[in-house]
Amino acid sequence: MGAQQVAERFAELYGAEPEGVWAAPGRVNLIGEHTDYNDGFVMPFALPHRAIAAVSRRTDGVLRLHSADVEGGVAELSLDDLAPGGDDDWTSYPAGVVWALRDAGHGVSGADVHLSSTVPTGAGLSSSASLEVVIALALNDLHDLGLPRWKLARLCQRAENVYVGAPTGIMDQTASACCEQGHALFLDTRDLSQQQIPFDLAAEGLRLLVVDTQVKHAHSGGEYGKRRAGCEKGAALLGVDALRDIPYDGLDAALARLGDEEEVVRLVRHVVTEDRRVERVVELLRAGETRAIGPVLTEGHVSLRDDFRISCPELDLVVDTALANGALGARMTGGGFGGSAIVLAGTADVDTLTKAIEEAFAAAAFTSPRVFEAVPSAGARRVV
Repeated sequence: MGAQQVAERFAELYGAEPEGVWAAPGRVNLIGEHTDYNDGFVMPFALPHRAIAAVSRRTDGVLRLHSADVEGGVAELSLDDLAPGGDDDWTSYPAGVVWALRDAGHGVSGADVHLSSTVPTGAGLSSSASLEVVIALALNDLHDLGLPRWKLARLCQRAENVYVGAPTGIMDQTASACCEQGHALFLDTRDLSQQQIPFDLAAEGLRLLVVDTQVKHAHSGGEYGKRRAGCEKGAALLGVDALRDIPYDGLDAALARLGDEEEVVRLVRHVVTEDRRVERVVELLRAGETRAIGPVLTEGHVSLRDDFRISCPELDLVVDTALANGALGARMTGGGFGGSAIVLAGTADVDTLTKAIEEAFAAAAFTSPRVFEAVPSAGARRVV
């Protein structure tokens, strides 16, 4: 649905025009996986796929929610009853944002909301963050809260961590809220400082493909939380606040200090080397050497597969097939255990690569993947 269609459906549902329509995108993470909750570096960019919300204020402490993408009628919630763990469906994401805003002392008095999203769910492209950010931005504007984008992202992260119960870092919400068209966002997740790095692939005869394996994942699942807990254990054993504090040139010494903690060694090695990979990609893009980031992306996949151990056969098949058919680089992207991979390729190779990946999936009897181009797009904004 486009913004006007969402507004028209809102009027059908609630009997009045919305006060406005907002949009917030999903994201692809170019490099920097599982570094955000370790105070490290990430480099996402926004997708053209987005969540769109038509919203109006209420003054009676009621939150009414409807989604074009989920069967069922309007869900009606009392703001006074909102509490972590109280919802177990899609409504927990927008409701969690309202709870987080109110818990932080912001006067949100209720809302009517109609949503529609083109961000694939379970594909590692931040469909949940786009839902959270679009609601936060709408309520920020409607209630004149004056919160900056980075603070909205923090509140959305709190909604997902505490209300929904998914132990995610800050990257997804910041990307949705803050990315700029034609750029990748170099984000330091410790101090939330941002640098917009030009990333115009088409101008250099390149394309970045997203391959959605159709293998669904969920951040609230236990394996994601285990990896985070393992990273925190590593930081504690090494006497640092976060793994961000282990310098790349001191990695070998740090790993030696961990002794026979084999799992923790793997997790620490991935995070420290992944932070360095983000820095290398930034350096290469600034130097105009975009093609040279390909091998760095592939190194990231190997680390996620072998050290962090969050890949799956479908993701590995995408990467291996792409590299065997002329891709400059490829890796899984997102939280892992399914979701999507990205493939950096020359424009002339896109059709060949797409066909090869689809044929490889068919030969392996996997569900047919969804392949589309990732175009660095604008972050969240009011559209009507």
